Amino acid sequence: MKIIVTDAAVDCFKKDWEYSIGDYVRIYVRYSGGGEDAFAFGITRDEPRYPAISNVYGGITFFIEENDLWYLDGRDLTIDCFHEDIVFARG
Repeated sequence: MKIIVTDAAVDCFKKDWEYSIGDYVRIYVRYSGGGEDAFAFGITRDEPRYPAISNVYGGITFFIEENDLWYLDGRDLTIDCFHEDIVFARG
């Protein structure tokens, strides 16, 4: 399992979300409602406490805490930008 962040996503975090070198982006699991999959990934500016996986892209550290690792189910997570929105893909 690993986190992959595209150049487009890094640009979006820096330009639209005002992240800068040295910042941390926590990817966490949140309840998003009913349906086929009631959970989704969320993002927030936060420092790691119990990081399970992390990676640095464009000087920004992206990480997932141990308690949210279950949602990846052994797969990689790709973070991208599509029409100025951050999108997640498990693969």
